[in-house]
Amino acid sequence: MLAKDDLSRLLRYTVWANHRIMRSAATLAAADFKRDLGGSHGGVRGTLAHIMWSELVWLERWKGLPNPPRIDESEFADIVALRDRWTVIEEHRLAWFTGLGEDGPASTIRYKTTEGVPFENPLWQLVQHQANHSTYHRGQLTIFLRQLGARLVATDMLIWDREEQARAIR
Repeated sequence: MLAKDDLSRLLRYTVWANHRIMRSAATLAAADFKRDLGGSHGGVRGTLAHIMWSELVWLERWKGLPNPPRIDESEFADIVALRDRWTVIEEHRLAWFTGLGEDGPASTIRYKTTEGVPFENPLWQLVQHQANHSTYHRGQLTIFLRQLGARLVATDMLIWDREEQARAIR
């Protein structure tokens, strides 16, 4: 089982990696940001919107709430609009996480998939899943960004760990 500190690490890493990939996406022309590249969620904008919506879905489930409506990528004319919306979700998640007790990671979360199928899992597994899901789609984004000639960034957790260690020394 993962403890609250472990979950904090995963969530902080996810925010860091999402921000890095968004900064890279910000170097794209508007048409490239919106271009459908044939991925599972279209292109850069669609994949970012999917990651953001998935993170929101899991947050609402962790809180015992129903699945929120799907986020449509067309809501975001540019990366700034998407980032601003995502920031609100990140702040909401941090407030929820701050209030989570030390025994919270072991709590059982009952939820329904977007198709209405009920499941239950311990919170620690779901946070780990959400972080992994976001990582998977950031990998897709890296391919898209490379195809579009954008400035590439590394989002490996080990790089984040190194940066965290360097910050702790300062």
